[in-house]
Amino acid sequence: MRTAILDSIDSVTAAEWNRVTGTAHPFLRHEFLAALERHDCVGERYGWLPRHAAAIDEDGRLCGVVPLYLKHNSYGEFVFDWAWADAFQRAGLPYYPKLVSSIPYTPVTGARILVAPDADHASVAQALVDAALSLTEAAGASSLHWLFTSDADTDWLVERGLLRRTGCHFHWKNDSYSSFEDFLARLSSRKRKKIRRERRYVAEAGIRMQILHGDTATHDQWRAMHDFYRSTFEKKSGIPTLSLAFFEEISRTMGDQVVLVFALLDERPVAGAIMLRGATALYGRHWGCLADYHSLHFETCYYQGIEYAINHGLELFEPGAQGEHKISRGFLPTYTWSAHWIRDAQFRAAIAHYLEQEHALMVDYHDDLQRTSPFRHDGEKQTG
Repeated sequence: MRTAILDSIDSVTAAEWNRVTGTAHPFLRHEFLAALERHDCVGERYGWLPRHAAAIDEDGRLCGVVPLYLKHNSYGEFVFDWAWADAFQRAGLPYYPKLVSSIPYTPVTGARILVAPDADHASVAQALVDAALSLTEAAGASSLHWLFTSDADTDWLVERGLLRRTGCHFHWKNDSYSSFEDFLARLSSRKRKKIRRERRYVAEAGIRMQILHGDTATHDQWRAMHDFYRSTFEKKSGIPTLSLAFFEEISRTMGDQVVLVFALLDERPVAGAIMLRGATALYGRHWGCLADYHSLHFETCYYQGIEYAINHGLELFEPGAQGEHKISRGFLPTYTWSAHWIRDAQFRAAIAHYLEQEHALMVDYHDDLQRTSPFRHDGEKQTG
């Protein structure tokens, strides 16, 4: 077995890459990552330089990959290390460049060390991590970061000396619900009435909801959706890095995994959300609207996604980063993980101490929020 660093994911075919990663998780597919590269959503412009690690067996077949990027900033990562960068700068040390294993602009949990099903996981995984660490040294990078790692990858990396960081998102889990009403029936009366009232506001405004998959959306529909996406970033002085051409490409190549939610008023789109679905999960990613409509954000981004997950038998709905307001709508606090290798020994010790303290705070935060669950306690009477 040998390893290589790929400056472009198109160095390997989609069939080779997807044989290793599978297609169940949309953000790990060759089609998704390649579209980012082809349409300049990553690269020099935004500071995400592809440096994917690949393991190749003795027969010349790809047997493992790590999506990996050389970064000159911390934009689009959602695991915030600006305080670390500032500390390095004050100490007169460069924090950038750094290496990041992540899906650009996508705070979604998943595997980062990907090994072909017929390969020896331990040896391939070790070779990939060694290749990533060697690249960190060769590039003069300060650090190597694995973001939103799966439980298995997190444990594996921590066992090898990397520092674990604890985060918290809000996820909805499908408790074998037969319908949206069945889901509502599990909530406390007050929360159930609140959701029904919010959905009623949208209906009474004359707004009709429509769900399409990417492979059935027209160019005009995608243009309207991209305008919504772009407007949200522009309102918040952000950068809309994902182009219309990117979205249209993934619609052609993996369209059944792309989910578009439109809000129509007089059959004209006034808001929309972009989601992607995997084999067992739905992922909310972007949304936008033309004007403010009462509760339309909740309907478009949360309730339509919950209903879709129930109707399609999906186990999980991750609606995106942050947002304690999601709890009252059925999304419960869920731990997220990252793993970090810091080159400088003194900074590594300081960051390790910081992460221990932060972990304790995150556990308290998670547990406090868990106690605000909207779900009925056993034996609680259902009313309304």
